[in-house]
Amino acid sequence: MSIVTFWGSGKEQVGKTLSVVAIATNMAIEHNKRILIISASYNNDTLKDCYWSERTARNNIFFKTKNTIEIDNGIEGLAKIVQSNRATPSLITDYTKVIFKDRLEILLGFDQKNMHSSEEISKIYSEIVYLAGQYYDMVFVDLDNEINEVGVNDILDASDLVIAMVAQKVSSINMILPKVKSFPKYKTMFLIGKYDEDSKYTVRNLSRLLGEKNNILAMPYNTLYFEAAQEGTVPDLFLKLRSLQDKNDKNMFFINQVKYNSEQILRKIQEAELMK
Repeated sequence: MSIVTFWGSGKEQVGKTLSVVAIATNMAIEHNKRILIISASYNNDTLKDCYWSERTARNNIFFKTKNTIEIDNGIEGLAKIVQSNRATPSLITDYTKVIFKDRLEILLGFDQKNMHSSEEISKIYSEIVYLAGQYYDMVFVDLDNEINEVGVNDILDASDLVIAMVAQKVSSINMILPKVKSFPKYKTMFLIGKYDEDSKYTVRNLSRLLGEKNNILAMPYNTLYFEAAQEGTVPDLFLKLRSLQDKNDKNMFFINQVKYNSEQILRKIQEAELMK
């Protein structure tokens, strides 16, 4: 049972949430693991938009509702349980939404109408992440720097693997490097969001410049995926791309890279377990 946290400096738009969604969705399809995505954020609809819209909530056969809890209120109900010290690991699943049965669930973050203080929100998220790590095979945390520093550090410390999200330039990696170096190297990786394979700052070149061999991943920008993430059809897209065979198809690089990222994350977690 592993906690993988995607985290960035907060100063750049690096496609963090879209990277979490792509890797978690692919892993849920390709591997026999029960996965939870937690949006540790405040007033961020990106994760929600990836999996459903008003149309897909009605028509998408992969979207299932387990209970009568409203989609935007799951975190509120769970927060009340956490604050009353009655939360258990298995209880979390009662407040999530299912994307693939027994494979992929999501827990959205607090919205702008929430009345909790930043300190309360940080404490709630930290407890939820800790409990989820005891129940799910994999917990992917989309960590937003808008929650306070204590909460960010608590979640990073509790993580089995920290994915440091960066832009495709040396300055972006250098900006986040001091914080990354405060963690054991076996529990950290870099991931370049919105990756352009035609840039001179390739994974290979950045790895050589920074001495981070085999520790930098890339998430290519892909038009089909970007559109699906706005239309709530990400599950449908990944099931479609799963059977892609044409090596000349421009989407092949994207899906192969997502699969590679998933495998490397699993490998890194296994290595981390041996180092503990």
